[in-house]
Amino acid sequence: MSVGIIGTKLGMTQIFDRETGAAIPVTVVQAGPCIITQIKTKETDGYNSVQIGYKEVKEKALTKPELGHLSKSGASPLRHLKEYRLEDLSSFELGQSIKADLFSAGEIVDVTGTSIGRGFTGYQKRHNFKRGSMSHGSKNHRLPGSTGAGTTPGRVYPGKKMAGRYGGTRVTIRKLEVVQVDTEQNLLLIKGAVPGKPGSLLSIAPSNIVGKK
Repeated sequence: MSVGIIGTKLGMTQIFDRETGAAIPVTVVQAGPCIITQIKTKETDGYNSVQIGYKEVKEKALTKPELGHLSKSGASPLRHLKEYRLEDLSSFELGQSIKADLFSAGEIVDVTGTSIGRGFTGYQKRHNFKRGSMSHGSKNHRLPGSTGAGTTPGRVYPGKKMAGRYGGTRVTIRKLEVVQVDTEQNLLLIKGAVPGKPGSLLSIAPSNIVGKK
């Protein structure tokens, strides 16, 4: 994994390709700025990684241990912390700022976030089940049908696809293209949709294309 950046989803819009005139749907992400709050090494922690912090808050919003941890790097109180594992740590130092210029147009990234929560949903919406007949005499329009055998085993097997809570889970969308980078306002325009509602937290990291599907 390469070092990434934490950001906030602002919403979706579209831009137009100057050469072809095609409309490109993009998600606008406020990427950083993030501060490096800790550097872990194999000698001290057993592995190499860089921890970054994002979104400045008031001191009273954090605990004293959290404030003490952030003070080691000289960072202001930060709400979100995330670490990325790396092999080479030579180009990073405590207190260093990471901004949107970490990426360039045309780069392929992986975006991780929390998907939109849809509450308690039914079979068709949650699992894409086929509905029943809509004819006049039908008593089965959106019902599940049989969920298990009779006397044997006399129960429903665990893991059966049924109605329940849908969404609100951690999702990673891989191989998305960075269309534009606004270094002045720290904005990334990423082609396509990313998880979550506007205002939700995102992690954007360079995609290791080899071996990923």
